[in-house]
Amino acid sequence: MKMGITNPFKDQSLSLTKKLLPWTLYVLPPIAMLCLYFKPISFTPSSATELPHSSPITITSHSSLSFISAPSTSPPPKEKEKAYEKPCDYSNGKWVHDMKGPLYNDTTCGTIKYGRNCITHGRSDTGYLYWRWKPRRCNLPRFEPPTFLQIIRNKHIAFIGDSVARNQLESLLCMIATASTPNLIYQKGEDNQFSRWHFPSHNASISLYWSPFLVQGVEKSGTKPYNELYLDHVDEKWGRDIDQMDLIVLSFGHWFLLSAVYYENDSVLGCHYCPGLNHTEIGFYDVLRKALRTTLNSIIDRRGTKGNGIDVIVTTFTPHHFEGEWDKTGACAKIRPYRNKEKKLEGMDAEMRKVEIEEVENAKAKAREFGRFRLKALDVTKLALLRPDGHPGPYMNPFPFANGVQEHVQNDCVHWCLPGPIDSWNEIFLEMMKMWE
Repeated sequence: MKMGITNPFKDQSLSLTKKLLPWTLYVLPPIAMLCLYFKPISFTPSSATELPHSSPITITSHSSLSFISAPSTSPPPKEKEKAYEKPCDYSNGKWVHDMKGPLYNDTTCGTIKYGRNCITHGRSDTGYLYWRWKPRRCNLPRFEPPTFLQIIRNKHIAFIGDSVARNQLESLLCMIATASTPNLIYQKGEDNQFSRWHFPSHNASISLYWSPFLVQGVEKSGTKPYNELYLDHVDEKWGRDIDQMDLIVLSFGHWFLLSAVYYENDSVLGCHYCPGLNHTEIGFYDVLRKALRTTLNSIIDRRGTKGNGIDVIVTTFTPHHFEGEWDKTGACAKIRPYRNKEKKLEGMDAEMRKVEIEEVENAKAKAREFGRFRLKALDVTKLALLRPDGHPGPYMNPFPFANGVQEHVQNDCVHWCLPGPIDSWNEIFLEMMKMWE
């Protein structure tokens, strides 16, 4: 190009730049925000927040402060270590209002036992459905059925114990059923006390084993007014299947309150409330301890020593809320949870929990030499104590007041309505499994 001739493209370029510059300054910040939204940065534990279930961000909440990270990145080892230094104490907290309500209702699953289907039986005060357990120093996420199924893929979970064990199992099945329908593949015994469900999508099985003492026992009958317990022999109704199990959930305690004769080393050790028999009265706390110790030792000996390992969870004792005679109106009539300081954990409830927690810790010490043996207590005693409103009460039977208020009516102040407070037990159960994974 010759000297003295201006470049028209250069002038146009300068003019265009001057015009576009202000618009660029307006446009860049929104673009930057969009980039951060679709490719989130990692936050430190102190900035953790709760996000919707559909969020692309993964939340792990096993520490007292939640740790949040994008799924495509992994936190440095040191940060990961800090997040798990202090596991969440799920036993310490309070019940708070939650208008989301439960994951399921009385018709979305076919596994609710007759006596726990409170809504179908006419219970109209549904306020008990809208509370969630909030641990004091951490977050308890809502139950995620796909996550639970992924963890138990190709595994067999066994619930062993009394009717409260069954209550927890039914709650779990109902929550999982919102994502995958369980197939009932086995039933046996009175009231189907031995049952198994299978999830073909994940080749996972969940079983129920009726064993109210965990150890060998003979239940009382019309001709025998007391139970018989053999404290040094595990109940083989579930013990013989232990090699088929990957995770065991133990839940028991209420049957130990009944009259019984106890045997150890093939001789009578004593009894609890056995008038007319010439046996020493020894109560039931030490017996509960012996039964749980025999059970945990048997699991360790049969699985831990073989090197194939197993996971065990002990659900602690859940208090009843009888405030009157079992056959009178109003035996458990409360319709709201207790406030945190309104009800103390004391007396028998505290002692039963104490025994179970101590035996879990003792078994942990014994099992340390077996690398693949894991054991934890699912401590729900206080959670349960604060929920007098969650029992079936008279609604263990359909429409008990259809003909007016009756003076005599059966009440269930031990088990839990489904859906109901016991669903929170399984939310904690899942978080414990996530920590193990």
